Amino acid sequence: MMVFAIVVLLLIAFLLYVASLPDAFRVERSLEINAGSEQIFPLINDFHAWEAWSPWEKADPLVQRSYSGNDSGPGAVYAWQGNKQLGVGRMEILETRPHDYLRLQINFYKPFAAQNTIEFKLESRAGKTVVSHAMFGPSNFMSKLMGLFFNMDKMVGGKFDEGLQSLKEIVETPVPGN
Repeated sequence: MMVFAIVVLLLIAFLLYVASLPDAFRVERSLEINAGSEQIFPLINDFHAWEAWSPWEKADPLVQRSYSGNDSGPGAVYAWQGNKQLGVGRMEILETRPHDYLRLQINFYKPFAAQNTIEFKLESRAGKTVVSHAMFGPSNFMSKLMGLFFNMDKMVGGKFDEGLQSLKEIVETPVPGN
């Protein structure tokens, strides 16, 4: 009986600890790119261009994509159905300030439901641009629990690093003949 009581108390303490973790998360990465924001912004403001640089696009060559709404900018919508790594989701661009800022909503439906915000900020510095890519949102109890076993900052942040590096390579690589 005593062992059972100790196990129950430990379980309650663990659940209280999980519940006490922050109610929101933020993952952000930045990279300086040797190009003006006018070269970079079109690549993030148009979901069709994401295939060239987004690491998630490479995670499942058989991903099913659909585009709706506007071609780019606010109202542009991108939905996907992919493998276990990609799951099922939808993104919609909500706000842009050309060459400066982009905010979108991302909804994950499978394998876990979540709704988060993604931001891109572009800061010009003497012919170069610092691009910041962030995702943030609420952390419900299940997210907090999963966060104890999976480091979201490392997993998502690593993908952000890959994507920013791809953007850098695309805009910094000279086009033959130019």
